[in-house]
Amino acid sequence: MDTLTCFKAYDVRGKLETELTEEIAYRIGRAFGQFLGCGQAKRVVIGHDPRLSSEALAQAVCKGLRDAGVSVLDIGLAGTEEIYFATAHLGVDGGIEVTASHNPIDYNGMKFVLTESKPITRANGLDAVQQLAEANDFIDVPAEQKGTYEQIQILDAYVDHLLSYITVDNLQPMTIVVNAGNGAAGHVVDAIESRFAEQNVPVEFIKVHNEPDGTFPNGIPNPLLPERRKDTADAVREHGADVGIAWDGDFDRCFFFDSQGRFIEGYYIVGMLAEAFLQKEHGAKIIHDPRLTWNTIEVVTAASGIPVCSKTGHAFIKERMRQEDAVYGGEMSAHHYFRDFAYCDSGMIPWLLVIELLSCKGKTLAQEVEDRIQAYPASGEINLTLEHAKDAIEKVRATYAEVALAEDMTDGVSMEFDGWRFNLRSSNTEPVVRLNVESRADVQLMQEKTDEILGILQAG
Repeated sequence: MDTLTCFKAYDVRGKLETELTEEIAYRIGRAFGQFLGCGQAKRVVIGHDPRLSSEALAQAVCKGLRDAGVSVLDIGLAGTEEIYFATAHLGVDGGIEVTASHNPIDYNGMKFVLTESKPITRANGLDAVQQLAEANDFIDVPAEQKGTYEQIQILDAYVDHLLSYITVDNLQPMTIVVNAGNGAAGHVVDAIESRFAEQNVPVEFIKVHNEPDGTFPNGIPNPLLPERRKDTADAVREHGADVGIAWDGDFDRCFFFDSQGRFIEGYYIVGMLAEAFLQKEHGAKIIHDPRLTWNTIEVVTAASGIPVCSKTGHAFIKERMRQEDAVYGGEMSAHHYFRDFAYCDSGMIPWLLVIELLSCKGKTLAQEVEDRIQAYPASGEINLTLEHAKDAIEKVRATYAEVALAEDMTDGVSMEFDGWRFNLRSSNTEPVVRLNVESRADVQLMQEKTDEILGILQAG
């Protein structure tokens, strides 16, 4: 039995030709199909990102699914959220997006969902799929029970759904820079631009890297990395745009820049979107992660909402949103989740909501977030590679335990003090610790405490 190292905590991703090949992709498709139920008229929707290897891997997955007796609906080039939408919209039994998102060019992977776009985790199926794929000993399905294959188009219905979140008549004249990275989001940008033109919406699109190009000529599409923000920021300044928007490799995350090209941390966007939803649904629940919390809690509470803290990670956020029937959930990492989007994350819905909110308030993005940034300055997530991550976290916890006003272990360790707080957690997949620090209106205190904790971590 092979050990397939491409299976991770929530999905599949691995280095091409060693960890992930077309033969392995076939086995994964076959295993997922058998997990769903051989010969039971199951249907799965599949799509892929623009990487050069993605289409061939997707076809290998399709063959595996069909040989397991599962019929395939192929939507072609698509982002992960289009798979989320299609799975729920079409009422099928599962969905697979072939993507490595923001991983290096020599990687690829897959993201899976079950019926109603519910996430698949180790506990509810991913372990079983891995075991079947590793064993490579599948149930023999008769030829007459093998699945069918059909190419379909869901873009129009998907864009209809996206635009249902806003009232387009509210949109005021605005110029926006949209950076599709290496083109994964380009077809959706084009479709929305076309809809706006049909309805005479006065929004001008300045497109950057909009055409799909699997050679990644513009670098790894990950705007969380400061070096991957320059093209968007430069275009905002060059064109005098009101807002800049950039996406990651499968566009399930979106990132914002103000009219000066300044990157806006996702933490403050969570508060903005929460307030927007609470204006329409008073008393609703808002899910947030424990890394940075004070701003979100204050905004949600002031808008008569109920803030609910969840463990970081899409599977945990989605599960908690369903439990609480929350209208919206946000992570500081620029994942935004929506109840009416099958409780899934979308990189398209947030920017539509933001430009509508700015239009209605008559404010710039900088004006909208500046007071929140000053009220709760934050370090942003700092990642450190440490050989003994858990020991390092415990050392920091022990250092501050006696003086902490509150301690929470929802995800890693969160501690609160007079005027500042921090969250320190380890990665699920790497020997990395992730630190976030915020304060109450005191940039110097935030920076001092950030340096202090980093010193403890690096002391070994």
